[in-house]
Amino acid sequence: MAARTSSEDAGRTADGLPVQRWTLASDGGLVARVLTLGGIVQSLEVPDRDGRARSVVLGLPAPADYAGPGRYMGALIGRYGNRLGGGRFVLDGTEHRVPANDGPNALHGGPGGFHSRVWDARPVDAAAPGAAALELTLVSPDGDQGFPGELSVRVVYEVGPSTWSVRYEATTSAPTVVNLTSHSYFALGGEGSGSVEDQLLRIPASRVTEVAEGLVPTGRLLDVEGTPLDLRAPTRVGAGLRDPHPQLLLGLGYDHDWVLDEPSDGEDLALAAELDDPASGRRMQVWSTEPDVQFHSGNFLDGGLVGIGGGTYRQGDGLCLETQHAPDSPNHPDRPSTVLRPGETYRSRTEHRFSTLP
Repeated sequence: MAARTSSEDAGRTADGLPVQRWTLASDGGLVARVLTLGGIVQSLEVPDRDGRARSVVLGLPAPADYAGPGRYMGALIGRYGNRLGGGRFVLDGTEHRVPANDGPNALHGGPGGFHSRVWDARPVDAAAPGAAALELTLVSPDGDQGFPGELSVRVVYEVGPSTWSVRYEATTSAPTVVNLTSHSYFALGGEGSGSVEDQLLRIPASRVTEVAEGLVPTGRLLDVEGTPLDLRAPTRVGAGLRDPHPQLLLGLGYDHDWVLDEPSDGEDLALAAELDDPASGRRMQVWSTEPDVQFHSGNFLDGGLVGIGGGTYRQGDGLCLETQHAPDSPNHPDRPSTVLRPGETYRSRTEHRFSTLP
């Protein structure tokens, strides 16, 4: 079957705004369903080793369901992914304040971040053969959530026979900071299949960003050697989840930024993570131009969300692998810069490559 795109009414946000659902179907079995609310990937169907397709991301039934604790699930995150300590940063000598929405800190761009916006969407030509592509655009006005500059954002989702890719671009009218990512919860056994603790995760990184209370970086990098944060070899997700390591106690599990040993040069993709599900035979490799990846083990899923398949989501029923620059990096000048200036174009790319195990 040829690749195709189509759209339908998906309902309304909790505030009453109309939302469209786009279906991107490749000619090789991968099918994504994307909401214009937050660019949310509501489902992503991937065949298992026997050719049976099932969604491998957690998703909620209706747009209004994303107004509460599931607000980030599957969504595009901006302007600044992850945390800004104290809801502040200094740029060119001027302090900027972002509304706190995670204790005293600003998380994922503030309470009105990109996850909560209805984006414009249109199908575009795919770069790869057999793929379907959707362009999402948004203009964030100067001062939005406290960030300087009008930011024009373009994101392209492309679903190919075995790959889901995300391409980000942004330009600004004034100096600002940008750190865009996506927040899908992956469950390679299939949405609603239960815990991901028996899946095997590898992250090629020998250092993680140390965090303090509130999961805000201290400014130090920790060596993972000899700790449950060492995921350089394929490791069962549940193996270290309840270890009493101080960092895991702070995060109620894994919720940390791994600094890749061999990051991209900004052009070519580098391997950020590899996840295997021995039961279904699905494998996902995450390749990116970003220098870091945040592994979040679904610590705050508490049974309060009912998924698209009718089951409740509990702790560990999905995990996030968010490619990114470091959390709070505007306040840590030794980390790679997230500053974007007029005349420059922010570009980032991440690919999720699916295959099956022997």
